[in-house]
Amino acid sequence: MKVVVEQGKCIGAANCVRAARRVFGQRDEDGLVVLLQEHPAERDADDVRAAADLCPAQAIALIQDGETGVSAEG
Repeated sequence: MKVVVEQGKCIGAANCVRAARRVFGQRDEDGLVVLLQEHPAERDADDVRAAADLCPAQAIALIQDGETGVSAEG
């Protein structure tokens, strides 16, 4: 899985950080999402999907292995 974030959409709600702390962080200056792992470990896959679902701004998109396009799951 590949994770793509659109910082321009992010509103700093931090739901992603709470759901998948190893994959997402927040910038200190404005609270916007920081992607820590573009290709998270399999053990984090469920948490990453939850983070995408919980994002109120739909700023997280996931690309599943073998897919060519971006499918927003959040």
